[in-house]
Amino acid sequence: METNAEKLLCEPKRANEVTDEVVLAKARAAVEWCRHASEHARTIGGKPWSYLLIPHDAITASATLDGLLAAFRTATP
Repeated sequence: METNAEKLLCEPKRANEVTDEVVLAKARAAVEWCRHASEHARTIGGKPWSYLLIPHDAITASATLDGLLAAFRTATP
């Protein structure tokens, strides 16, 4: 997903999986990837990347992107 300010790598997972060690290891790798992608983007005038690990039950009809970003952003620009 892309906003005016950044690019987002959003990963929804079942709520009972977000504390699983394999999921967390993959999330750490995604955070590292976002860090490298953001560093590269800065050199070419691009947007930074952020990673969100989102429990499935947080994705509702009333959920907003700003709310999901505030609650689940793992890697910051």
